[in-house]
Amino acid sequence: MFESLQDRLESAFKKIRGHARLDENNIQEALREVRLALLEADVNFKVVKAFTDRVKERALGQDVLKSLTPGQMVVKIVHDEILALLGGEAKTVDFHQKPLIVMMVGLQGSGKTTSAAKLALWLRRDHKRKPYLVPADVYRPAAIDQLHKLASQLDIAAYPSRADQNPVDICKAAVEEAAQAGHDVVILDTAGRLHIDEPLMEELQNIKRAVIPHEILFVADAMTGQDAVTVAESFNERLDISGVVLTKMDGDARGGAALSIKEVTGKPIKFVGIGEKASEFELFHPDRIASRILGMGDILSLIEKAQQEFDEGEAVEMERKLRQAQFTLEDFRTQMRRIKKLGSLESILKMIPGVGKLTKQLSDIQMPEKEMVRMEAILGSMTKRERLEPKIIDLSRRERIAKGSGTKAGDVAALLKNFEQMRTMMQRMMGGGKMPKMPAISGGQMPRMPGMPGMAGMAAAMSGKGSPTKKKKKERVKRKKRR
Repeated sequence: MFESLQDRLESAFKKIRGHARLDENNIQEALREVRLALLEADVNFKVVKAFTDRVKERALGQDVLKSLTPGQMVVKIVHDEILALLGGEAKTVDFHQKPLIVMMVGLQGSGKTTSAAKLALWLRRDHKRKPYLVPADVYRPAAIDQLHKLASQLDIAAYPSRADQNPVDICKAAVEEAAQAGHDVVILDTAGRLHIDEPLMEELQNIKRAVIPHEILFVADAMTGQDAVTVAESFNERLDISGVVLTKMDGDARGGAALSIKEVTGKPIKFVGIGEKASEFELFHPDRIASRILGMGDILSLIEKAQQEFDEGEAVEMERKLRQAQFTLEDFRTQMRRIKKLGSLESILKMIPGVGKLTKQLSDIQMPEKEMVRMEAILGSMTKRERLEPKIIDLSRRERIAKGSGTKAGDVAALLKNFEQMRTMMQRMMGGGKMPKMPAISGGQMPRMPGMPGMAGMAAAMSGKGSPTKKKKKERVKRKKRR
């Protein structure tokens, strides 16, 4: 999401940076590009007009016109205004209420049921709460079963609703049940429709009057763009929502809903769904999204992801193993699997400030994902003893491992050789007390991934591809042939 918008804004900023001094004409030209970029991103046209008017007013101020770097000042103004458009600062639910009653509303298919389960997991994992899920959608086939199944998978308590019950009665009884059982959060998964209709709104209003929820979260599909904003406005008029949950933020939507919904409804985006897994749900951070839109990276989100996947004690133990050359193939496989949970290497690089803008060059660089899959297959074909003691792997074992992983014995031998070389290199690097600087993204070399010492470089080294030495050899052979 936001990639197309990011490219267009970068193009507009280049025009501004090309001028030593700014005047109304070149600011107007740049803002025309910004306006088109936002409209193409499916941002509400009224929001676009108000946004560009504010930017123009600030950009024509004396502080900008007299600045030695007016282009950078305009970029800062656009960043500040996008930040304001997104809500300014992160907003969460009101944790002072006990039990906290959260009512999830929205159209059918927007992801309410899944978001309810994700929110419950987030509250338990990050805030040590004891959530209680309430299936109150008695109209959609299997809606109750779906939430019960998710609750069972996440080990979260759920109210035993039935399809023949009244939704208002379900919610009232569930709130009483939750209080008696000691739950401090009650999440109501209400019904939706394929479109807004009067019976739906009346039912939701009746539930609101019966249980008086502290939070009413409107769940919107980010892929629907302006439609999501229009529907959010209608729900807000009838229910006075307290915030928005945007789902499918990991998709290829243009981002119009995220940039319009706060300005139109006056209600902040509080949470976003960033994947299909229950754990892929997070607090919405306007400052981080604004930085991503302007190609400034999002290192804080990357650090938080890494903290969830990497245990601090294990990291210390890993460092000790690297220093003492005790890092095994078993350790390598474990770390490789954890890094995969952070996302693709390309998505990780985009979060690193200064590197995200260079990701277009990645099409010419051999990304190690495919090699990592092949290596994981080889490692999975080994016994645990072989991964802990690779020296025992002789020719017959190599052939067995190759057959089990669908590779060749030579591939297994190459992996073992490269692993030993990599382990020696890492021992020297860790022993020296200094980590090498991140290499430039050029010539097929991959930068080190954050959080783990050189894991991307380790993958490239283990695969034997992208090696500068091998590239030089190939170039020498080509030159000889030309002669």
